[in-house]
Amino acid sequence: MWDGLLLDCRLATMADNGVAYGAIENAALAWKDGIVAFAGPQSGLPGKPQELAAHVESAGNAWITPGLIDCHTHLVFAGDRAQEFEMRLKGASYEDIARAGGGIVSTVTKTRAASEDELFAQSLPRAHALVRDGVTTLEIKSGYGLNLESEAKMLRVARHIGKQLGITVHTTFLGAHALPPEFAGRQADYVDEVCVRMLPAVAREGLADAVDAFCEGIAFTPSEVRRVFEESRALGLRVKLHADQLSDLGGAALAAEFDALSADHLEFTNEAGVRAMAASGTVAVMLPAAFYTLRETQLPPIAQFREHGVTMAVASDLNPGTSPVLSLRHAMNMACTLFRMTPEEALRGATVNAARALGLDDRGMIAVGKRADFVVWDVDHPAELCYWIGGNLVRGVYIAGRLI
Repeated sequence: MWDGLLLDCRLATMADNGVAYGAIENAALAWKDGIVAFAGPQSGLPGKPQELAAHVESAGNAWITPGLIDCHTHLVFAGDRAQEFEMRLKGASYEDIARAGGGIVSTVTKTRAASEDELFAQSLPRAHALVRDGVTTLEIKSGYGLNLESEAKMLRVARHIGKQLGITVHTTFLGAHALPPEFAGRQADYVDEVCVRMLPAVAREGLADAVDAFCEGIAFTPSEVRRVFEESRALGLRVKLHADQLSDLGGAALAAEFDALSADHLEFTNEAGVRAMAASGTVAVMLPAAFYTLRETQLPPIAQFREHGVTMAVASDLNPGTSPVLSLRHAMNMACTLFRMTPEEALRGATVNAARALGLDDRGMIAVGKRADFVVWDVDHPAELCYWIGGNLVRGVYIAGRLI
C-alpha cells in the first residue's frame, strides 16, 4: 500500500516527453517510503484510490511540480552589506568596493567573529524563506571564512541547516573566493594554504560535496584556479566555478576541462567556452539576481547555449553583497525578463537541470523511482511561477513524501 496519493491534480513532471513542462492533466501522484510510486493519468490507477494508499486526498486540480532546487547559494554568513548597496547607488562599482576592503572581505570579518550558534541563527531564516517558496534542495557554499577554522564552521552550519529543516543541503568549499586581509600581497601563499592545508582537511572531515573558486580579475587567476581544481580532483571532489562574470578569462573552458558540474554567471563567456561546456556536459548556471543587483549590461550567451545544447540552470545566488534575494522564483522571473529565457526553461533550470548541476539524478522531475520532493501550487498554469513577482503561491511543500 502506498503511503500517500493525491488525486485531481495536474503534473508538470519536467520529463522530456515532447509535451510542454512534461505536463499530465487529470493526473494522480502517489509515493511510498519517500519515492514516487505512481505519476500519471488518474484513469491509469491500478485500483480504487482508498484501497491503494493509506492517505488519499484531492488536490483540487492544482498544479504540482518537482521541488525547486537552488543550486548556487552563499546563504551562510553574518551581518549584511546594505551600506554597500547604497554605495553602489551613489556610483561606486563592485570592483571599487572590493579593492577598498569592502565586498566579500567585509562579510569575512563578520563571519569569522560569529560563533557557530550565532551563524546558524542568522542563516537559518534565509534557508527557511527559500523553502517556504518551494525549494526542497539547497546548495550552500563556504567562502566567507577564508581560513580553515571559519570555512569549516560555515560548512558545519550548512549541514546543520539541512538537518534542522529536513531538506537536502549540498555543501561546497569555496576557499578560493577572495584574498583574506592577512594574506595581502601574498596571493600565491594563500593559494598554497587553500591547496595544502584547507582542502585536504575539508575532504578528510567530509564537510564538502564539491569545490568552487572565483576566477576573476579581482579574485583568482586561471592558473591559480587550475591548481585548486587539480588538488580537488586528487582528493576525489567534483568542481564548479564562478566563471566569466565580469570579464572573459576563459573560465567556462577551464571548468569544462575539469568536467565541472557547473560553470556559473557566464556573462562574458565566449563561443569557445560554450562549445567546451557542451562537450563536457558542464551545466551553465544563470544567476540573474546578481546581474540585476550589479546593474550589469553584458548578457550571458543564452542563444549560444541553446544552439550548442548546453544545459541551463537557474539559481538565486543568495548572498549579502550582490544577490540579496530570498526567493528562487524571483530569480526565475529575472531569468525570463532579463535573459529572455522562457518560463519553461526557467522552471527546468530550477528543477531537473539544477539537479544535474549538483550531480543529483534522483530528483528534479516527477517520475516513478525519483524522490517524492514536490510542490503543490495555487496557480492555473506553470508559467505563473515565473510570471508573478513575489507573493505566496505555495499550497504545500513535500520532501520525500512528507508535508513540511
